[in-house]
Amino acid sequence: MSAPNSRATAREWTGLAVLALPTLLISIDVSVILLALPRISETLGADSAQQLWIMDIYGFLLAGFLITMGTIGDRIGRRKLLMIGGAAFAAASVLAAFSSSAPMLIAARGLLGIAGATLSPSILALITNMFHDERQRGFAISIWLTCFMGGMLLGPLVGGVMLEHFWWGAPFLLGVPVMLLLLVTAPALLPEYKVPQAGRLDLVSVVLSLGAILPMVYGLKELAKGDVSLTPFGAIGFGLLLAVLFIRRQVTLAHPLVDLKLFRNGAFTAVIGAMFLITVTGAIMVLTAQYFQLVAGLSPLWAGLCGLPAILLMIVAFMLAPKLAQTIRPGLLIASGMGVAIVGLLIVLLFIQSFGVPAVIVGFALFNLGCAPMVTLGTGIMMGFVAPERAGAAAALQETSSEFGFSLGIAALGSLGTLVYRGLLTGHLPAGLTEAQTHAATETLAGATTVAASLADGAPLLAAAGAAFTSALQLVVAVEAGVLLLVAIVALTALRGVKPLGAGAGAHGTPPEADSKDRLAAAQ
Repeated sequence: MSAPNSRATAREWTGLAVLALPTLLISIDVSVILLALPRISETLGADSAQQLWIMDIYGFLLAGFLITMGTIGDRIGRRKLLMIGGAAFAAASVLAAFSSSAPMLIAARGLLGIAGATLSPSILALITNMFHDERQRGFAISIWLTCFMGGMLLGPLVGGVMLEHFWWGAPFLLGVPVMLLLLVTAPALLPEYKVPQAGRLDLVSVVLSLGAILPMVYGLKELAKGDVSLTPFGAIGFGLLLAVLFIRRQVTLAHPLVDLKLFRNGAFTAVIGAMFLITVTGAIMVLTAQYFQLVAGLSPLWAGLCGLPAILLMIVAFMLAPKLAQTIRPGLLIASGMGVAIVGLLIVLLFIQSFGVPAVIVGFALFNLGCAPMVTLGTGIMMGFVAPERAGAAAALQETSSEFGFSLGIAALGSLGTLVYRGLLTGHLPAGLTEAQTHAATETLAGATTVAASLADGAPLLAAAGAAFTSALQLVVAVEAGVLLLVAIVALTALRGVKPLGAGAGAHGTPPEADSKDRLAAAQ
């Protein structure tokens, strides 16, 4: 492996291209399933509950196994784990593509989630091992994130073409050649790194981490679907209890699953917290998609095209942020980005009633543009503070935090929007609706659309539901603007000591000869 102060060579950049492939694939896989679900339901006879599990089981197990897999990679070798995960992902993809029943597909999607949990932390940790120069590492992380967003962009296009000409399982087979290429090229292009004398993997900690994460993610997902019974709250409470036991156990272990000492670094903790808050605001993606189709009446294709400017601007910002951070302090750059994102949200808040779709397109695009520096620079700052032996676990912490943030945002902000929508619509329902129709219309905007289609004159209901949803969206946007203001404050205060990239060997200008542990201590 290269010396800590060396610059990456052509071998590392070629290796980055290899790592970009599974990243692209994972994001394509997430978006393709949305398109394939109607045909899957028809072919396999999946009922509503099975459809939900086909959708959710992947992210559910991905979030649960991230921390465990990140730590395993530190112990057995990150390249080895990446290759094992790649082989498992390819095998599970074949199983999913040729599933003959809904339960079989659910099991295959679960295996894909577990395999996917080996990929992201391994990739980010390997990028940290391969790119020691801060400027190069920032650019490499930007490329990695760009590939993820590119997959989200290409997924509907590639998936749509394949579903047009082949059976529903064909898109799953995209993963097979990609993972085979990874297995062939990884030994020659990717460095191996594992923690020397890492100690035994504590199986009790593994069980506690899964017992903490899985119930909490399940509870959040159920709340996001509108289930406010004791079941989701009980699951979250049980998960929190096990999380406390998990944390207490980590403090007592010589070789913990998660080294809590990382959180002694204020900048590291601030970045993790800020990135968690950023993903909480991801609820706007779901709400704007519903607005385009159900309020504005756009087709899925046109709704996707309306989101294209936001994705393209985020990709541009991913690539520009590391360059700008060479002359501007990252904390100031991140806070400025939050300002741009807040302006975007304010455009939606103030002008959606007058201008509709154009206001949402412009506002959402500025929101993505402004959030991009936090994502790419925050990841680089966090990994720059971590000693090599902690890189896998730190990458897993970031991924897990993002999964929780997004799930919490959908659950909390989605529930807030639903309450406002229901309250506003209840007093403006047309006369003559049955109890079942009233319940369906006030439950979701999609339900109101379905009920309106069954009426002789559904226009009044559609207008009232659209107005209620728009007002709910405005409230959610206002709350998200407040969250981003908090992120900006955190960036300006907690990251004020972080120098521009390349101003020193480390983010705080520690000497080139200092190792990662010294840099971590110096930053505290």
